[in-house]
Amino acid sequence: MLVAISCVVARPSVPKTVRAALETETQPRKHVEVEVEKSLLRTIACSRRNVALLSLLSQVPSLARPSGAHSISFGISGPKEWLREQKRKASRFLIAPIDASRESLRAAYSMLTATESQNAVELDEIQRLMRSAARDCVVDDRNSFVSFQANTGVEVCTFSLIVKNASSLLDDKDPAKLEAEATLTDLVRSLTSLDGVTKDADLQLASSRWHGKKKVAESVNNVISSLDKFEQSIKNCLERGNATRSIAYF
Repeated sequence: MLVAISCVVARPSVPKTVRAALETETQPRKHVEVEVEKSLLRTIACSRRNVALLSLLSQVPSLARPSGAHSISFGISGPKEWLREQKRKASRFLIAPIDASRESLRAAYSMLTATESQNAVELDEIQRLMRSAARDCVVDDRNSFVSFQANTGVEVCTFSLIVKNASSLLDDKDPAKLEAEATLTDLVRSLTSLDGVTKDADLQLASSRWHGKKKVAESVNNVISSLDKFEQSIKNCLERGNATRSIAYF
C-alpha cells in the first residue's frame, strides 16, 4: 500500500481577504497581521500532522512494502525440486555399472554352484561374466587397446572413474572421499585375486573342476561383498557432494 502525502512547505499564500485589505488599505494593518499569522499556524499544523503520519508508517513497514517471503512464493517451482532430480540422475548414472557388475557376479556364482557339471561353453561364459564385472580394473586382464590407453595416462578402470565423479565436489581430506578411495582399493584387490584364483583353478580340467569351482565361488562372494561396500561409499560421497552443492546454491 502506497500512501501519498502532500504538504505545503513553501511560503503560505495570503488569503484573499488579506490581499484585498493590502490593496485597498481599507482594513486596519493590525487585522492584516492577524490573518497572516493564522495562515502560518494552519500551515505549521498541517506539517506536524503529516510528519506524525510518516513516522507512524515507518513503524509499520508491511504497509509500505510487501514481505520478501511472500513476493517469491507465487509462481516459482523452487530450486530444491530441481536439485533433487539432479541427485537422482547422478546417482543412477554412477550406480548403474556397479549394479551391472553385481548381476554378472551373481550369475557366475549361480553357475559355479550348480550341481550339474558345466561344459566348456558354460565355463567360458563364467570367465566372460567375471571379466565383465571387473570393468577393466584388473591390469592383467585388459585387452591390448585398453592397456594402450592406460599406458598413455587415460583412466580405464570404471570404478576409479566413478570415485572421481562422485567425490568431485569434496575436499581431498573429506572422510567420505577417503572411504570411497579405500573401498576402491579393496575392490580392485579382490577382483585381482578372483582373476588369479580363476586362472589357477583351471576349470577346464575335469579332475580338478569341482574343487576349483568351489574356490572360485568363494572368491566371487568376496568380490560381491567388496562391491557392496564400494557402492555404499559412493552413495555417501553423492550425499555429501549434494549437500555441499545445496549450501553453495542457496
